[in-house]
Amino acid sequence: MSPRSEAGRPASPPAARSGRYRLLPYLLLLPGAAWLFLFFVVPLVQLAAASLYDPTGSLSTGYALTWAFGNYPTALQAYWPQFGRSFLYAGIALVLALLMGYPLAYAIAQKAGRWKNLLLVCVIAPMFTSFLVRTLAWKTILSDNGALVGLLRDVHLLGPDGRLLATPVAVVLGLTYNFLPFLVLPLYASLERLDRRLLEASSDLYASPLTTFRRVTLPLSMPGLIAGTLLFFIPATGDYINAELLGTPNEYMIGNVIDSAFLVRLDYPQGATLSFLLMSAILAVVFGYLRRTGTEEIL
Repeated sequence: MSPRSEAGRPASPPAARSGRYRLLPYLLLLPGAAWLFLFFVVPLVQLAAASLYDPTGSLSTGYALTWAFGNYPTALQAYWPQFGRSFLYAGIALVLALLMGYPLAYAIAQKAGRWKNLLLVCVIAPMFTSFLVRTLAWKTILSDNGALVGLLRDVHLLGPDGRLLATPVAVVLGLTYNFLPFLVLPLYASLERLDRRLLEASSDLYASPLTTFRRVTLPLSMPGLIAGTLLFFIPATGDYINAELLGTPNEYMIGNVIDSAFLVRLDYPQGATLSFLLMSAILAVVFGYLRRTGTEEIL
């Protein structure tokens, strides 16, 4: 006779129960995997196919998949200045964000005390507002008749006809401001876990504050620093709103070209080609960065 459970029903064999338990994690992953497949893998495959369409086609006559790999060198040759400008602006904005974000994250994590939660809310609060609205606010701040430009003219940091809006400075400032929280929050998470006893031990061993930062604080905060720089740099490189609203066509980044290709010129092969080139360039930079800095606590 088969064994029975306390309720009188036949008990499942141990092998069957262990088999169900082994399948349970995979069943729990199914909804997320299906979501990623439908809304990431399928569009990515379609984008890859679009990048190989015949460039002589059009939306009205239709596109044919002719495996036109020549679209890639053609697009890169035509728009390499915008590619370089995207990485240059994102890199300068990242440096500025580090100079401001690291001291801010350290102060919140180690020195803020009972004001910690309030300061964290101040960092996160701008994210509750639309990205577009925040960028338009910077357009007002940097306008030629604004208080900031007037102050810089008064102290002779800008000439009488000097301006900030519609310049590379405005685009970089917009990128720095809009993506700064993505850098500060991972840094804060690493610095908040920092053991103060290690800092006290460094001081007891007569290390200077600079040596303590270089040998103790910075290495222990590297996981947050690496994650924060990636979360900042990747979206900043592909951004186009800041260049559109705060710059001119002379400051356009590759995101502006992709936006124009898809929505204005309706040149889908070129838009898809530029998208894949941008993704490939960002992945190359990210993997090179991770290999150089180490990924034990990141991946």
